[in-house]
Amino acid sequence: MKLEAAAVSKHFRLDGGTLTALENVSLSVRPGEFVSLVGPSGCGKSTLFNILAGLELPDGGNVRIDGMDVTGRLGLVAYMPQKDLLLPWKSVLDNTVVGARLRGISKADARREALAWFHRFGLQGFERSYPAALSGGMRQRAALLRTLLCRREILLLDEPFGALDALTRIDMQTWLVDIRRELDNTIVLITHDVDEAIYLSDRVFVMSSRPGRVLADVPILVERRGEHEETATSPAFVGVKRDLLRLLRPNGAHEEVA
Repeated sequence: MKLEAAAVSKHFRLDGGTLTALENVSLSVRPGEFVSLVGPSGCGKSTLFNILAGLELPDGGNVRIDGMDVTGRLGLVAYMPQKDLLLPWKSVLDNTVVGARLRGISKADARREALAWFHRFGLQGFERSYPAALSGGMRQRAALLRTLLCRREILLLDEPFGALDALTRIDMQTWLVDIRRELDNTIVLITHDVDEAIYLSDRVFVMSSRPGRVLADVPILVERRGEHEETATSPAFVGVKRDLLRLLRPNGAHEEVA
């Protein structure tokens, strides 16, 4: 397995008591696989991402990459948070090379590497522009390119399209399905959008309400062809969406899925 979380638990001190965010969470991701995490708001998805990225230590369990225990080690994965965090005083080109520069790559080489991707990321012609000139979708593509250029085999994407309007979000999902064919990264996505999880993923992990646990590991056997709407209304897509919603709302409740 490329990435594994083994029996991960996490507790926080809160108002003199203890809040259990994650309880015995185990999941594994194969090399080159795209998986999503979905679950109720507050179920610990972002906490799990922080642990996978080495930003937080678990209170139990461990994280492994290629079978090696890497718990608490930083810099082994590329992490794209919910906000694009583009630096407003830097050009789009120089924003995309921030990760590469931190890896010690020269500015000239980093720019050359980034420019080779600008067309595929829909950013051609905006190399010298500043983030304020970009649409929401373009800002997210720039942030994703910056993440990709960190040159890590594992990408963690925390609701990267959550702030976009519905049509732009669909465009971004369609674009990501297409661009993924050119990548060999292992990708883990947090999303509150069940349709997005199905459309993008090879598998979806469903998490419970807090304390977060993995309720199910659901394979996505949906053929993605034609327009986004055609895929999203296919019998296979509708069927797996029904199954995921039943897992998320076991008692027929209508809690927010986030």
